[in-house]
Amino acid sequence: METVATGNAPAPAGHYSQGMIHGGLVFVSGQLPIDPASGRPRIGSIEEQTQLAVANVSAVLEAAGSSLGRVIKTTVYVSDIGLWGRVNAVYAECFGDHRPARAVVPTRDLHFGCQVEIEAVAAIDD
Repeated sequence: METVATGNAPAPAGHYSQGMIHGGLVFVSGQLPIDPASGRPRIGSIEEQTQLAVANVSAVLEAAGSSLGRVIKTTVYVSDIGLWGRVNAVYAECFGDHRPARAVVPTRDLHFGCQVEIEAVAAIDD
């Protein structure tokens, strides 16, 4: 196993890694809409939060030698299922024609007042 770490995504705020590589896959920990430079949440519109969460996932994937186009599965946590249509629109824009398997988990409050968190599993580029 290999740990993934990059300054282009938020530093872990607990006992976990940004990602782990094993068996040709990278497992990306849940990414919140946190600005990697400041370490602070960016609480804007749900669209802005979703874009930043996907960008943070993408940064970890790139550090591992993968990309959004190699994602196999995501889990999207959303604090209000009523926001799902807006989250899905941004998610679809970010992933384009690529449609990884996905689970959507409506939840209550997320850390720091964020409304969305995204984790992913992806293949490592050859």
